[in-house]
Order: sequence, then C-alpha cells, then structure tokens
Amino acid sequence: MTSASSSSARSLFAESKQRLAERVQVNMNNISSLTRQIQRGSKSNELLSKAARDLAATENLMENSEENLKKMQLIAVHIGYQYENIQKSAQMLLEIREQVAKMQR
Repeated sequence: MTSASSSSARSLFAESKQRLAERVQVNMNNISSLTRQIQRGSKSNELLSKAARDLAATENLMENSEENLKKMQLIAVHIGYQYENIQKSAQMLLEIREQVAKMQR
C-alpha cells in the first residue's frame, strides 16, 4: 500500500510541479508583454516631446518670418514712394528742358 500511496504522492507532486511551471511561464510571458507596452509608451512620450520641441522651434521661425514680411511690406511702400518721386522729377526735367529750349530760341 505504501508503494501505491507514494506513487500517487509522486504523481500529485509531479502534476503540481508541472502546473507551477506552466503558471511561471504564463507570468513570464505577461511580464514581457507588459515590458514591451511600457517601452512603446515611453517611446511615444519621447516622440511627443520631440514634436513639441519642433513645434516650438517652428513657432519661433514663423514669428521671425512674419516680422520679415512686415519689414518687406514697409520697404515696398517706401520703394513705391521713391518711384513716384522719381517719376515726378523726370516729368519736371522734361518740362525744364522744354522751357530751356524755348528760352534758347
């Protein structure tokens, strides 16, 4: 009888040992899956941080571009004024030439 109960105990021990090994394997798989998810999460956080930094740098560039456009608009207005003055001066020169020509006759 002792051999029957000892073989039964051995079989129960082996079965428990097998179930324990299976549970350990499942837990290890779950841990590795959780680790992968955490790594992905940390990478997405890094990507978001980089995107925010890039946006901040781009915002500064856009502000500088806007300032440059305003300056160029002012320059264009001033060039327009200068062009008008040059045209008026050229017209005056033509009139003065005509007057000089009349005086020389």
